Amino acid sequence: MIRISKAILGGIVGTALLTSMMYYVAPAMTGRTMDIAGMLGSMVGGSWALGMFVHMVNGILVFPLIYTFIVSQWLPGPSWLRGMVWGGMLWIIAQTVVMPLMGAGFFSAHAGGMRSVISSLLGHLVYGLAFGAIAGTPETQWSAQRSSDSGVRA
Repeated sequence: MIRISKAILGGIVGTALLTSMMYYVAPAMTGRTMDIAGMLGSMVGGSWALGMFVHMVNGILVFPLIYTFIVSQWLPGPSWLRGMVWGGMLWIIAQTVVMPLMGAGFFSAHAGGMRSVISSLLGHLVYGLAFGAIAGTPETQWSAQRSSDSGVRA
């Protein structure tokens, strides 16, 4: 199994990168700010700070733990690719469930349309790449554990 500490560290780095992209890179791509905290805050009582807290908790704890305990065992490939697939899965959920709930429409139809969709996809793929590269894969850790248990050095 993936070590929880590595998954959380990956979540910290990935969330920092995603958040930076949404606030600093997306406006250059879309011509508009993608205020994650503001949009999430509108769902949880209108507070920007509470919206940012929800965003951080999801990216740092909730999604890494779901990945660690449920998703990672089903994804093929190296850790960075697994992470990118996970980021893509999160993006699909964001665009089909979360964005409509926040009033932004299905695939951000009311929040910048295709440019916002693409910048969100890029942000989620960067999140996944960083997360996966840091979190690692179960096979790598199992192999290392088996090697140390049997006294074999890799």
